[in-house]
Amino acid sequence: PELVREAESGTIKRAVDLMTDAVAQGGVIRAFGTGHSEAFCMELAGRAGGLIPTSRMSLRDIVLYGDRSASELTPYLERDPSFADELFALYPRDPRDIYVVVSNSGVNGSIVGVALAAKAQGHTVIAVTSLQHTAGVTSKHPSGKKLADIGDVVIDNLAPYGDTTLPLKSGHVMGAVSSITGAVIAQFMTIGIAEELAARGLDVPVFISS
Repeated sequence: PELVREAESGTIKRAVDLMTDAVAQGGVIRAFGTGHSEAFCMELAGRAGGLIPTSRMSLRDIVLYGDRSASELTPYLERDPSFADELFALYPRDPRDIYVVVSNSGVNGSIVGVALAAKAQGHTVIAVTSLQHTAGVTSKHPSGKKLADIGDVVIDNLAPYGDTTLPLKSGHVMGAVSSITGAVIAQFMTIGIAEELAARGLDVPVFISS
């Protein structure tokens, strides 16, 4: 219910309005996330039934299209802020583009670095993060900033600290929910933008499944 309220009149609705403006003006929605947050980006950008003017940024692109070696592509790379500008520079960019940066913790160096790079170039940044989790952890970026400090609109994915919902007798915890709420938020965005474009009398550019 809370996400529905946000989609109708809260942070998701504000993000939809900004993203619709960008698409209506000829811009592209560019999404970036690492780890499991890539699932959000895959939900938002480039899937059948989704919007055509969307694009995903990925850590692996610094190997595929940049000058980094495959040996540098490790699970710890997402914490490294040093290559954020390099990654950002790999993609075509237009002043009309808008960026959706996704991270449950909101503190890894690459996430904060890309969000700061987008802001430095004058782009609007939509942040999707867990407000409860990010409040309990320390930034891994030299600026000391977190994703929630940078976003023009900050959407709470409602995941609890640690992204776990089920404690076990062993003391371990499990039951992540950020991927589930993230998929819902991404679809609220996609559908909301489509509805707003149609309400403005504009074509809705939709990917059609093969």
